[in-house]
Amino acid sequence: MREPVVAGQFYPSNPKELKKEIRKCFKGIEVSSHDLIGAVAPHAGYSFSGHVAAHVYARIPSADTYIIIGPNHTGYGSPISASADTWSTPLGEIRTDGDLIKALAGSIIDVDELAHRFEHSIEVQLPFLQYTLDHDFEILPICMGLQDEETASEVGHEIVRAVKDAGKKVVIIASSDFTHYQSADIAYDTDQYIIEAIEKMDVSEIYRRIMEKNASACGFGPIAAMITAAKLLDATKAKLLTYSTSGDVIGDMSSVVGYGAITVE
Repeated sequence: MREPVVAGQFYPSNPKELKKEIRKCFKGIEVSSHDLIGAVAPHAGYSFSGHVAAHVYARIPSADTYIIIGPNHTGYGSPISASADTWSTPLGEIRTDGDLIKALAGSIIDVDELAHRFEHSIEVQLPFLQYTLDHDFEILPICMGLQDEETASEVGHEIVRAVKDAGKKVVIIASSDFTHYQSADIAYDTDQYIIEAIEKMDVSEIYRRIMEKNASACGFGPIAAMITAAKLLDATKAKLLTYSTSGDVIGDMSSVVGYGAITVE
């Protein structure tokens, strides 16, 4: 069992308070399922980025499995790691998709629980899924320590191969924040420049712009892997739904983190 590690820090550990917090995140957002294949959602504390993430989850469709790809902030575990554990949150337990785990055997994606043990980027997405969805579902958590373009492309291709082998309907969520600890003006300009390439679904251009700006978006590999897979699953368009920074919450614009909600259909 993968127990929650940031409950009580990034989001409430009490189920009633957690539901209340998530409900607040959805305030003012129309909930209407869309035919999403992929998405980008932030992974900061809910008080900072929950409202941005809610824009994605307000549009999340029913699927068999939600593949959540996050960056490895801790450095533990294999470079590309899937989890086969059942995951626990204050809202209950979620099984991982054993069929997809089996289909990934022998690929670049190892099964390694250590990479996930203390990593928050996937965990914070799960209560949103549990709150939003009214059907049984499974997850496939994938943690990326290596985020270069070649690796991200291979991860995307392997996901699609496994999905087609298993015959599953999936939604692929890339967990990422954008610029870290720059002024709000710099963060906005840098992030919009990168998001423009994401909206074009141009993986090579995303990497070129990140290198050009020396950008500090933490999940560019998961974003690239998601886009690679989504295109192979016939996605044709990506759209920024909303963008904000931590400065919009606390009022300090001198050093912010950027958050974007992006859908891929």
